[in-house]
Amino acid sequence: MATQILENSLGKTVLIRLRGGKSLRGRLQGFDQHLNLVLDEAEDLTDADDIKKLGLIIVRGDNVVVISPPPR
Repeated sequence: MATQILENSLGKTVLIRLRGGKSLRGRLQGFDQHLNLVLDEAEDLTDADDIKKLGLIIVRGDNVVVISPPPR
């Protein structure tokens, strides 16, 4: 079921919370069985006053705490 939600989120913007409290937003381009994520147009939302544009990034799955799919 979780992979189905991620597959439905491909190409859409997702919110990611990482260990250590960092928050990211980006367009989900791909993922694997370890929950490694490829995000395009990624932004670091950790500091709301200083949103950093990161571009294309890979997030290692063991750092991911929460993935919020786009609203339906």
